[in-house]
Amino acid sequence: MNMTSEIDKKRLTLLGSTGSIGQNTLRIVSTKPELFEIVYLSAGKNAGLLIDQAKQFHPKAVAIADETQFRTVETALKSDGIEVLHGREGIYELAERADVDLVVNAIVGVEGLMPSYRAISAGKDIALSNKESLVMAGDIIYRLLAEKKARLFPIDSEHSAIWQCLQGEKPETVQRVILTGSGGPFRELPLENFASITPESALKHPTWKMGKKITIDSATLMNKGLEIIEARWLFNLRPEQIDVVIHPQSIIHSMVEFIDGSVKAQLGVPDMKLPIQYALNFPERLALRWEYLDFGKINQLTFELPDIRKFPAIRLAYETLKRGGTASAILNVVNELSVYAFLEHRIGFTDITDLVEKALGFLPIVDHPTISDVLRTVEFGMEFVEKQIHSK
Repeated sequence: MNMTSEIDKKRLTLLGSTGSIGQNTLRIVSTKPELFEIVYLSAGKNAGLLIDQAKQFHPKAVAIADETQFRTVETALKSDGIEVLHGREGIYELAERADVDLVVNAIVGVEGLMPSYRAISAGKDIALSNKESLVMAGDIIYRLLAEKKARLFPIDSEHSAIWQCLQGEKPETVQRVILTGSGGPFRELPLENFASITPESALKHPTWKMGKKITIDSATLMNKGLEIIEARWLFNLRPEQIDVVIHPQSIIHSMVEFIDGSVKAQLGVPDMKLPIQYALNFPERLALRWEYLDFGKINQLTFELPDIRKFPAIRLAYETLKRGGTASAILNVVNELSVYAFLEHRIGFTDITDLVEKALGFLPIVDHPTISDVLRTVEFGMEFVEKQIHSK
């Protein structure tokens, strides 16, 4: 009998298991238990779901960032013999543990940066959904990857598409990459109506099901801005080699144009399980049928350039790449804090990018930052946003 042994399974640490990417990762694992084993899980504050996941997948340990829920998780998992850690340090410890083959970082926001840094420092390969790791510290992360001989596999649908298109191609033959985006819910809304946009309307994404923060980033097109910066580091590109095109159907996930004028595109249904499973099992594809494209039902594929006047986030991203240093970290942290302030009805929709632009002109930029410089930028950004909101 030819059976896959336990030692042949890919052992996974999944950070951010209760979010959208984390839950989809676990759906893949549950579909292919002969290929994958969950060794560690972490969550932010959803103790109930973390407990359910731990009882289903039986990891060695879990961590919860919200220290007030530590006892709840510990008590619930005591009879299962599962170790429970807590706080940031608990998550960092899981990220560094050696008895896994791949760390999946599905943590949303700034909180995901240090787990990436700690995992790579420990020499672990990482499947990365957390944009902020590269947006805030791209140069630092890539020097660390080279030093530790670790590999990074992108999970974002756009960067996974580019990654797939580049397989078998020589880097010097790449003319440019073209990131696609749906355009969000306000693509056709006149700019004069942006002042009346509410969090509730901004959370109604036309094609993707995502967490709240990422959905608002899609509405402002800041998600495309962050992806521009991420693509620069992932694929060693110059800013002028990265373009953005709006593609409302979200069928083409991104494209690569080569020096001979040929363009390769990766197509698929808008389902994050596809890029996740590609990253988990690279270089082999999994025979998993979730939903296939039905070309008979696709009436058209349309494209348009983004309206930079309505969506200045794209311009700001290119400007931070040109400036370098901690400029992208400032953009990232001020955007994130502004998004949460908008969701709490503390600022308006257009205030999000207004605050980012103001911060880039006000906060100090470190030209050759260390990880400590990046973390200090987070503190400066937090202080800046709070002062700006309170002064309104």
